[in-house]
Amino acid sequence: MRRAGRVPAIAGVDGCAALLSYRGAARELVARAKYRNQRAGLRWLATGMAGLVRDESFDVITWAPANPSHARRRGFDHGELLAKEVGRQLSTTAVSLLRRDRGAPLTGKSAAQRQSGPPLRAVGESLADATVLVVDDVITTGATLAAAARALRSIGATRIFAVAAAYTPPPSFAPIEISA
Repeated sequence: MRRAGRVPAIAGVDGCAALLSYRGAARELVARAKYRNQRAGLRWLATGMAGLVRDESFDVITWAPANPSHARRRGFDHGELLAKEVGRQLSTTAVSLLRRDRGAPLTGKSAAQRQSGPPLRAVGESLADATVLVVDDVITTGATLAAAARALRSIGATRIFAVAAAYTPPPSFAPIEISA
């Protein structure tokens, strides 16, 4: 499995890191947790994710919630499972601070279609001056984390960091040779 490398800046997020490049075995590992409720790799992922943000101090940890219909059908929210394990690793409580309203899933959408992110809203009490860590499974365009940051800042969070199990790097294009 390949390390994710540097994740580009995401609007509203003060710092962001991802553990793995979302290809090959890493993609399969995340998909097993996300779609098939296979939890064997969660602790390993969470340990690696926590290691990426261990130098920061967080008041609270939350997660980018799954599409509600998907979570109901699967019987779990994989983001919650990851966040709770990252929280254990960092000795910080993971709390549900975001709700995802009904909306079309982002999976399979183009970057332009993903731009506004999912419909997220903050729930719970004020986060005045809080530093929040948002846990996500896969960063593709960053739209979900930007939406999470907007929602969390609306209830007072001042610093927002994000960590993900994987990052989908942009496609690399091979040069095309043109002959006359």
